Amino acid sequence: MPTVYITRKAHFNAAHRLHNPAKSDAWNQETYGNCNHPNWHGHNYQLEVTIAGEPHPDTGYVMDLGELKKIMDEAVILPCDHRNLNLDVDFLKDVIPSTENLVVAFWKRLEPHITHARLVSVRLWETERNAAEYRGE
Repeated sequence: MPTVYITRKAHFNAAHRLHNPAKSDAWNQETYGNCNHPNWHGHNYQLEVTIAGEPHPDTGYVMDLGELKKIMDEAVILPCDHRNLNLDVDFLKDVIPSTENLVVAFWKRLEPHITHARLVSVRLWETERNAAEYRGE
């Protein structure tokens, strides 16, 4: 059977601040610039989740995209949407919420729920020009 890759997109809005508490204020400002603003800043994030598997002979689906949407909503979107990622999201406690760290955290939230296919990629667009992708390496 062929392996087919399917992708679901979702959107959420959130605020964050890039700040390493182990470093000085000067280091944080120099390293993160405007992303270190003490009163936060926000993004309109776009999340893409790709899974792979063989289409089921009865349905033709690798996975019902409605089920994937539900998993994404419960694991990532609802806990993060219109939240402060530094303060409001329990699974991001003590995580510097860079796009790179977020894709790894989101993978860990999603992967246990993908049971009849294989999670291949979690890609997060912070802006229309900046994204990070994690493939579970």
